[in-house]
Amino acid sequence: MRPRQTKPKLLQAMLDAFSLPDLRRRILITIGILVIFRFVAHVPLPGVDQSALQALFERNALMGMLDLFSGGAMRRLSVAAMGVYPYITASIIMMLLVPVIPRLQALSQEGEAGRNKINLITHWMVIPLASIQGYGQLVFLQREGVVSSVDPLAMTAMVLSMVAGTIFLVWLGELITEYGIGNGISLIIFGGIVARLPEMIGQGFLAKENFLGLSLYVIILVLTIVVIVIFTEAHRRIPVQYAKSVFRGGRMYRQSGTTHIPLRVNAAGMIPLIFAMSLVIFPGIVASYFANPAEPNFADFVMRVFNPNAPLPLGLFYWGLYFLMAVAFTFFYTMVIYQQQDLPGVLQRQGGFIPGIRPGKNTATYLNGVINRITWGGALFLATVAVMPFIARQITNVQVIQISSLGLIIMVGVVLDTMKQLEAQLVMRRYEGFIR
Repeated sequence: MRPRQTKPKLLQAMLDAFSLPDLRRRILITIGILVIFRFVAHVPLPGVDQSALQALFERNALMGMLDLFSGGAMRRLSVAAMGVYPYITASIIMMLLVPVIPRLQALSQEGEAGRNKINLITHWMVIPLASIQGYGQLVFLQREGVVSSVDPLAMTAMVLSMVAGTIFLVWLGELITEYGIGNGISLIIFGGIVARLPEMIGQGFLAKENFLGLSLYVIILVLTIVVIVIFTEAHRRIPVQYAKSVFRGGRMYRQSGTTHIPLRVNAAGMIPLIFAMSLVIFPGIVASYFANPAEPNFADFVMRVFNPNAPLPLGLFYWGLYFLMAVAFTFFYTMVIYQQQDLPGVLQRQGGFIPGIRPGKNTATYLNGVINRITWGGALFLATVAVMPFIARQITNVQVIQISSLGLIIMVGVVLDTMKQLEAQLVMRRYEGFIR
């Protein structure tokens, strides 16, 4: 019997985790790889005018989306400037193609071997996506005077460096997944967001003359995090019964077991916000290639409209469109997920049924109705969190702190997932975990 613990539960769980050699090794590997990632994020590309780059970020808020997934590496234009965003894009594309292309759908049903092949295709898809994105960024930055004009050979070397940086970060993320704790790609994004927190705190001190507004901003931030935790963990339990036959003493007995299907309220996670944000800022990014500050044209108007920092009433159009797209993509992506899972078919093959619902078509109709109802909660939650930075700025009048709703969801999700994995490791070894 373990002695009674006198230390706080969280502190005791951390000490227990470091007292186990294999778990301590996993934690140290994760921390070490994140440190390597931060070093790589500070390796700059040659021929970059840092002062011009900072000035570009100050006048172009759309660059913040690209900087989010790179953990500040885009702000320095390092070899890791694209972060793992091309890999995320490739993963989303593959996830949408699997139910559409019969060959990919067949691979997804071949178990571990099929998933490995799909993962390999995703990795190969990263290279052209990263090349196109890297070249587009460099051409845009050359036009803005951030990168000096170079010959095609030097441009090729810079693009290859950025592609190599992305592939290296993806490899580091997979090392964390295999040898460390948590999802590696998510932790890479998380590490980049957390690395910017000291800068955000410093910006907060700049708003000390607006003490009341800053206090309200912090309260709204804390309440938003609480709501994210609640909706991330919320789920609807659907009772399921399984009938099984047991041969005992020369006779056959039928027994029934009861369990449940946990349908998550926010089954789509952060993916709908990535879709919505990408589409909302896309017109502004395209318009930035044709804008001319000396002679304002239609492209300059598009940039003002599709700008997250646009003043009222233009800001209402941008954030209203963002809200509606977040709701729409939440429903779309949730339906894609549940269609791939084929819950009615799985229940029927395993001999399970929902009490009071006939198997087959009636079960599918019932589950679709439940999923549609709870998805409204998840969709409105994601959409509200998406526009929360705009609402917070309007209420508090704090403009110097820029906190992304997508970044908050990523941070909360990664922390919860990592704590659950540590919890499982500790409980498996009969230690008391963080949560229980």
